[in-house]
Amino acid sequence: MSGRLESGVAPPVGDNPAGDAKSGIKKPKKKKVLLMGKSGSGKSSMRSIIFSNYIARDTRRLGATIDIDLSHVKFLGNLTLNLWDCGGQEAFMENYLSQQRVHVFSHVGVLIYVFDIESRDVDRDMATFVSIISALVQFSPTARIYVLIHKMDLMPPPPGRTCSTSTSAPSAKRRPSSPPLSVSRQALPATCPLDITPFATSIWDQSLYKAWASIIHDLVPNLSAIERNLANLGVAIEAEELLLFERTSFLAVSSWTSESGQDNPTHDRLERMSNIMKQFKQSISRFTGTPRNAEQFVCMEHKAGTSFSLFILKFTTNTYLMAVLPAGEARFNAAMLNCRIAIEHFKFLDGPSSPSPSNPQQFGS
Repeated sequence: MSGRLESGVAPPVGDNPAGDAKSGIKKPKKKKVLLMGKSGSGKSSMRSIIFSNYIARDTRRLGATIDIDLSHVKFLGNLTLNLWDCGGQEAFMENYLSQQRVHVFSHVGVLIYVFDIESRDVDRDMATFVSIISALVQFSPTARIYVLIHKMDLMPPPPGRTCSTSTSAPSAKRRPSSPPLSVSRQALPATCPLDITPFATSIWDQSLYKAWASIIHDLVPNLSAIERNLANLGVAIEAEELLLFERTSFLAVSSWTSESGQDNPTHDRLERMSNIMKQFKQSISRFTGTPRNAEQFVCMEHKAGTSFSLFILKFTTNTYLMAVLPAGEARFNAAMLNCRIAIEHFKFLDGPSSPSPSNPQQFGS
């Protein structure tokens, strides 16, 4: 078996590509991310779960965001999210759209707008959303827009289906006073050039990880190099599936699946694994007394008899790698050894200062 892994072969990222190419250094990529929505829609809760390792029930202690809560979130080693969590009270919204219009809506890479499924004033919510889109078109016409229809755990499941939310979630005792919000092109300005990607989310299940992983996936620098190397590694170790997770948030950065692995009927397994591993890390933190964002484990193994085996390995400084394999002790040990050897080819994930060799190296086993 053999595969070819390339070390840092992606084009340089930054404002001066020519200078970066000469030095072989990749500059960090910065993205301004606006997190907006009506007060109480759940913006700060989801941010705390994804980036601060809160669990859902702990978010009840969070208070309302006052004006703008600015944080710098490092993702991998070469992407920094300048996350603007904007308070959703009407006075703040009016201020963003008038006095702070240029300041808030300039140089935006991503807008994440959160709708509350329980909203009792859908028309006003949509009017505010359209005003924000108009400001974004004016000052950041290339921004990407993601709409999260949040608190879906409060919606009763369709007839004949069971609710997929966590058993820790509060019971859906009431039906929202309005039907689920739909964001259509008809509600936006006719000249709006922006595409909108919608997600239905809840802090009580894996839907939140699905939405944020999709958002982050589109922002990751060197993504083509990551996907190429991951595919080559998967073929080399004869894996069924490889998943690359960011260390702190455990969001899926990239994945590779073999032909046999594509027969897996669980289509949301990436998000489920993010949710499971986040809960696992929080349990370790609780029982060992280590900080929530600390490194909690180096390697975890699971062998399901003759069905399959998997391991989750501390990979680079900023990532974990999960490998799913057919059953077999020799195959398992060889795969883990080869994954440790392959770490060298993914070092460009660790930061902007990693040099990029001009010649790809050969990897095999």
